[in-house]
Amino acid sequence: MPRWKPDARQRLVVAALGLFAEQGYDQTTVAQIAERAELTRSTFFRHFADKREILTAGQGALSRLLAEGIDTAPADATPLAAVAAGLERASGEMTSFNRSLGPLLHAAIEANEELRSREATKSAGMAAAMVDALKRRGIAEPTALAAAELGVLAFRLGYTRWADPARDDHPGELATLARAAFDELRQAVTDLR
Repeated sequence: MPRWKPDARQRLVVAALGLFAEQGYDQTTVAQIAERAELTRSTFFRHFADKREILTAGQGALSRLLAEGIDTAPADATPLAAVAAGLERASGEMTSFNRSLGPLLHAAIEANEELRSREATKSAGMAAAMVDALKRRGIAEPTALAAAELGVLAFRLGYTRWADPARDDHPGELATLARAAFDELRQAVTDLR
């Protein structure tokens, strides 16, 4: 085993998601994840408290980016325009590494009830960060909640489209796909009237 390779955290995430998809979350051990990543168990525990934490890797950063985008939106931005700014900020930070994780993450989550529950918690965390940012702008809580939930749906839809390997005809930028999803959802809400 080489003494040191870069990107240990990313390698652990890729190894774990691959194993989760192949053999199931419950059957995957930390030792197997570390071995596949060509790292030691102690290296794993320097980056993650346990294998569950791999699934929320980056959640805090994503929530922070969404809130930053809302915080820096123009003062006269509507709640939906502020959420769109949050989506733009967060989407702009996503890399090809994030895109490559999409299919692995989807397969792992679909195969395990606990992981589906964690994904719901992750979405709730994103929404909470956006609600807090909107409330700092003086937006009433019910309006902030509705706008934030719409933002979460748009991000998830945009990310799903972006990460879908079948869409190689025009994968586009995540920001573009998230913005298009947001516009579709805004229209859908209007159509509900």
